[in-house]
Amino acid sequence: MIELSLDGRALIVAAGTTVAAALARCGDGCSRTSVNGMRRAPFCGMGICQECRVTIDGRRRLACQTLCQPGMQVETQA
Repeated sequence: MIELSLDGRALIVAAGTTVAAALARCGDGCSRTSVNGMRRAPFCGMGICQECRVTIDGRRRLACQTLCQPGMQVETQA
């Protein structure tokens, strides 16, 4: 099991879990807010649509292509 932080709260997931799966399992499933204020969630699951953008350890990443790591700091765009 891996412990990481999602929007400032501790989260424990199984090794091999993608950040997108962690969002779906333990958060509201959304990764960002669009310019018109609508919450957005991962769509394609393979990095083409860019809907799963999050900030991980201070850098913008695609949640569907990033595996959770111990101590990782994940921030969604609210």
